[in-house]
Amino acid sequence: MNLVIREYLSYYPEAIIKQDELMANHTSFKIGGPVKAMAFPKTQEETACILRLARESGIRTLVIGNGTNLLVSDKPLDMLVIKTNDGLSGISLDGDIITAGSGILLSRLAVFALNHGLSGLEFAHGIPGTLGGAVVMNGGAYGGEMKDVILSTTALCSDLAIREFIGEENDLSYRHSRYSGSDDMVLSAKLKLREGNPQEIRATMDDLQARRKASQPLNMPSAGSFFKRPVGGFAGTMIDQSGLKGFAIGGAQVSEKHAGFVINRGGATFDEVLRLMEHVQNVVYERFGIMLEPEVKIIK
Repeated sequence: MNLVIREYLSYYPEAIIKQDELMANHTSFKIGGPVKAMAFPKTQEETACILRLARESGIRTLVIGNGTNLLVSDKPLDMLVIKTNDGLSGISLDGDIITAGSGILLSRLAVFALNHGLSGLEFAHGIPGTLGGAVVMNGGAYGGEMKDVILSTTALCSDLAIREFIGEENDLSYRHSRYSGSDDMVLSAKLKLREGNPQEIRATMDDLQARRKASQPLNMPSAGSFFKRPVGGFAGTMIDQSGLKGFAIGGAQVSEKHAGFVINRGGATFDEVLRLMEHVQNVVYERFGIMLEPEVKIIK
């Protein structure tokens, strides 16, 4: 690890690398132990450099944006984390096509579209993550999803080549893309929007945000919707009907406001969240015969 860091800094002397950085400070769950090193690249070239060096050396890597869909072990992790939301956040416009870096916040992207009278990203306004994370999991809400707007993506692939994937090559479906379970790293994406009325776009965004505030525990640490939507229903509804709303193990709790959310009500550990997840899965399975699948990415 130290050799990789030294070589990286020889190419980019001003680069920022922190050692023994707590992941709890970089996830919306506020859970996570120290990682061996965390890099904060400022450009696509810098990002590609550190990722190439790490992979060529066989170092375990994790690329994160805003850390909003992660549950990370609170034990020390021997890995390099690459945080993109500062560096890969460029944005440009060509007609009705937005090109943006994977580290840009979805909320900023939605406002950019609004300011240019473009519709199609209203659903993304209240999603706290980055474009890269939304591409990987085909993020969505309130009837909209990234699949509706993605024209193409550019990635640093596992063989360390940079490639563009167009249209159906991205294999987008419910909470899935070609990047799901892959070592390929999303660098940027092109989004095809449509002309719209700015007042109507703003009204839709405001309405969706108000609905989020009314129904979701936005003031508590969480990773958003904890479980994927099962066939034939909603995870939150099944959890609620199983009598689990408000159920807690230690600091981890099924939200009393929305049963689809698991929150950190204070001092929750990785193990407590996992035990809560397994309990919810077992109870829901006993009642409905459906095994809920976590939507959050679990790192241990």
